[in-house]
Amino acid sequence: QVQLVESGGGLVQAGGSLRLSCAASGNIFSISAMSWYRQASGKQRELVAGSTRRGFTNYADSVKGRFTISRDTAENTVYLQMNSLQPDDTAVSSCNAEMILTTGWNSNVYWGQGTQVTVSS
Repeated sequence: QVQLVESGGGLVQAGGSLRLSCAASGNIFSISAMSWYRQASGKQRELVAGSTRRGFTNYADSVKGRFTISRDTAENTVYLQMNSLQPDDTAVSSCNAEMILTTGWNSNVYWGQGTQVTVSS
C-alpha cells in the first residue's frame, strides 16, 4: 500500500510565503508525475502546478511567477514554494501522483488527504 502525506499548510498574511511538501511512501516502483491541486470553498478543484520526472513543469496562470514546484525524485517528494500569497489562494491543497506500484504494471493516480492553506488580508 502507498501513502501521500502533505505538510506545510497553515495561516499566513497576504504577501507571505508557505512551502508545501508531499512525500510518497509504500510499495512504489516508479513515479512518473506529481502535481498540486487546490480547492477553495464552493469552487471546483483546479490544477495549480505539475511536474514530470523528466522535469517538465506547468502552472496555472493565476500562480505563475509566485509559485514554484520542485521534486526530489530520490525521496519521492514534491514541493510547492508559494510566495506573495493572496487571500484568493486560500484553499485545501492536495498532492497528486501518477505511479506504478510494485504489485502492478500500469500507472494509477493517487491522492493525498490535503493540507489547508489560509491567507488573511
